[in-house]
Formats: sequence, structure tokens, C-alpha cells
Amino acid sequence: MSGQNEKTRPLALVTGATSGIGKAITIELVRLGHDVIAQGRNETVLDELSDHQGVTPLNLDLSDMGELSTALEGAQVDVLINNAGIMPPAVSFVEMEQAHIDATLQVNLGAALAVTRAVLPGMVARRKGHVFFTGSTSGQAPFPNMAVYGASKAALSSFAAALRCDLSGSGVRVTEIVAGRVETKLYRDALSDQARSDMYAAFDPVQPEDVARMMGTVLTFPAHVDVTRFDILPTAQFVGGGGFASKGK
Repeated sequence: MSGQNEKTRPLALVTGATSGIGKAITIELVRLGHDVIAQGRNETVLDELSDHQGVTPLNLDLSDMGELSTALEGAQVDVLINNAGIMPPAVSFVEMEQAHIDATLQVNLGAALAVTRAVLPGMVARRKGHVFFTGSTSGQAPFPNMAVYGASKAALSSFAAALRCDLSGSGVRVTEIVAGRVETKLYRDALSDQARSDMYAAFDPVQPEDVARMMGTVLTFPAHVDVTRFDILPTAQFVGGGGFASKGK
């Protein structure tokens, strides 16, 4: 990532950029005039993203922070999108495997903190920057069979709010994206094909591009405006135990 000192376009880093919200945000950032480092592990999608002018693919596992630090050496990241996340199997907590618990907390929370720590000092030194976290309604209200996922997102929400306090007066903005039911592949490993189909058939879900457009709107506000959190849900979805309104009701 050498040569960033001479950059004229703002630089963004998007984690989990190879599917769903992350991919849509990567493309939106390019449309807004950013160069983008797109992190992910799907080589095919990274190759597709690299066809967009200004996108630099970064194929690595976020658990290897040494590799990430090397990859980002010399890069002046102006916008960080902490989007990488996983959904563990949708089962009761007592039935969960410890490996799934550990992986969920590491990817959804630990990796976001580590990546933020890697790029934040540069933002503070330059007195500008914007850090986004992709949260979830599961971190704001309880849902059955999602205790660990919800805990990881609730912790991320708390961290984002406290980080903004830490950064008060620094010129660095912090925004949490609280996403409701978005039609992505996040549930691919957690639910069966039929369960996913039934879930999305209940009502019209938000699309990744909708989230990306909202992110872009927040990003382009004047520097003195900080949208600390925005919730983006299907019109028919309500947050809280019990769930969702049916389509047409």
C-alpha cells in the first residue's frame, strides 16, 4: 500500500467485502470517489471487485493481524467499514458448540476492535476519518436461538458508542449501522435453504444496496455532523421478541 502519501482520493477499508452489505458498500464507495481496500476471502468475488477502478483486493484472514498490519503499511485510511461478520448455527445456547461461540465473538467483535485499533491512530493524527460498524437489531433486542450472535452485536454497539466518547474533539466520526432483515448470505450456514426462503417470504427485506446508499448519505454529511447510529429495517419489521409482521398486513 505504498504511495498513499501522494493520494488525491480518500481511501476506505471495507472488511467482509465479498458478499452482501460489504460488497454493496465497496461499490458505493467507488461511486462516491473513494479508493477502496476490499478485504475478504472469496478470491472470485475479489477478482470481480478489482474490475472496479480504485479497488484493491486484500485476501486475508482477519485473525492474522500481523498480515493485516503489513498489508496496510503506509496506507492512510480515511474511512473504515467494519463489516466482517458471521452467523453461528441458529440453535439454543445450551446446544451450541464452543467452537461456534469462540468464532462468533472473534470475528464479530474481536476482529472489528483489532482492525479499528490498526487504523485509528492515523485518523486521530490527521484529525479526520470515519469509522463504521455493521451492527444488527439482534444487538438491540432479544431473539430466540441468537444469544451469542446478539451478544457479539450488543458488545459492538456498546463499543461504538464508547469509542465516540473517546474520540470527542478528535475530528474522527463513528457510526453504527443497525441492520434489520437484509437479504444477504449471512444466514447461509445458520439456516436451511427452506428456512431462509420462508424468512424472506414473510415480507420485503432490505437489500444490501439500500444499506450502502444510506452509508453513503451519512458519509457525505459535513464534517461537523456525526450520525452516531442509524437503523435500517424493512417497513414491515418491528424489533423485539416475537418478530415480524407478515407481508400485506
